[in-house]
Amino acid sequence: MSSRAARLQPAVDQARQRSEDALARFAAQQQQLARAEHQLSELHRYRDEYAHSGNAASSVSAMLNRQAFIQRIDQAIAQQVAEIARQQRALEQLRADWTRSHARESALDSVVAQHVENERRAEERREQAELDERFQHRRS
Repeated sequence: MSSRAARLQPAVDQARQRSEDALARFAAQQQQLARAEHQLSELHRYRDEYAHSGNAASSVSAMLNRQAFIQRIDQAIAQQVAEIARQQRALEQLRADWTRSHARESALDSVVAQHVENERRAEERREQAELDERFQHRRS
């Protein structure tokens, strides 16, 4: 009959895989969030450059076009801020998922370690009982 630890090993392996998968998804989301934040900083930089270059507009229509373009950049910035907020929420959800899966993996590892220790102690007791019995036979 196989040991309890051996019977639990497939569950431990599955929990470890789930934990690794959750960690990979978390890392990918972190990278995606970093890219979105970089894009936001580029939009801000572009807006600042565009707003401060060529302050002397050649005509009213050029000035209106400039203002309209700056408004479109501002809209893109607002959309990017919303996207970053969405990605931060997704990151927190993935962090929670990883935390749960890692806790499950750790708990199963602890259970298996406890079973291995119990089995080791039981084996030691059996061996000691055998030695005691042999010693008793020798004395008789």
